[in-house]
Amino acid sequence: MQTGILLLDKPLGLSSNAALQRVRRLLGAAKAGHVGSLDPLATGMLPICLNEATKIAGDILSGKKCYRFSIGLGTRTATGDAEGAVVESLPVPIFKEDEIKIVLNGFLGRQSQVPPMYSALKQRGQPLYRLARAGQVVDRSPREIDITSLTLLSFDEAVLCLEAICSKGTYVRTLAEDVARTLGTCGYVTSLRRLYVEPFIAEPMHSLESIGALRSVGQWPAVLPADLAVGHLPAVRLDAAGSLRLLHGHAVAMHAAALGGRVRLYDESGRFLGMGETDGQGYVRPRRLFVL
Repeated sequence: MQTGILLLDKPLGLSSNAALQRVRRLLGAAKAGHVGSLDPLATGMLPICLNEATKIAGDILSGKKCYRFSIGLGTRTATGDAEGAVVESLPVPIFKEDEIKIVLNGFLGRQSQVPPMYSALKQRGQPLYRLARAGQVVDRSPREIDITSLTLLSFDEAVLCLEAICSKGTYVRTLAEDVARTLGTCGYVTSLRRLYVEPFIAEPMHSLESIGALRSVGQWPAVLPADLAVGHLPAVRLDAAGSLRLLHGHAVAMHAAALGGRVRLYDESGRFLGMGETDGQGYVRPRRLFVL
């Protein structure tokens, strides 16, 4: 199996790790890792880095995400989604569309968000969801997030359908609860789908079924090249001698204008070698190289 990035359309009812393991078995990948977890009740884009591409997973994780979700108003659950028991019920005011949009606009920009108890974040080595299932509630430090857009797609008396573009670390379940609370009621996420993860905005996804069907006839699903995830970084191409020296862990003089910071590295044939870092003085050093 080649190195690259497979964009899985994660199905409903399956954890991100369970989906990853199915893909890994289907493709026979020696190494694989998913980027950005989705809850079992969420569907949509789950980037899976295969083999050497696992080395650039952090660059994908830092990108913005787009979610489409619905909020059931008048009820709050323990988990913030349909999986949890009802813990609060409130009447739902009658809204006008403009009133809802004003509330949504108030959530735009950089802000602090307290992670939910039902999350995979760890405290003293224990996942928060495990503590929550044991009936414990602990203090959680707020995290800085950034919501670029929050769009109202439709609404009726008790359901809002929204689309959000947001930074990493944003919990949509918490956002949904906060929106409902600001509207004067309570709420929970009734459906959630991740439409894309930057930079894969327009790339097609594969289902587990389509991957299985391809493998059953000896074919491979289309895998994106690993360097697509770091296309925003400058590229440095090295000659044969420079590539060899770099792959042995040494700094190499660049035959280009001096840069500063992280770069993509290529040999003279255009093959992606991995990630490097330049010192602004005309030298590049290896940082995260692929095993070719």
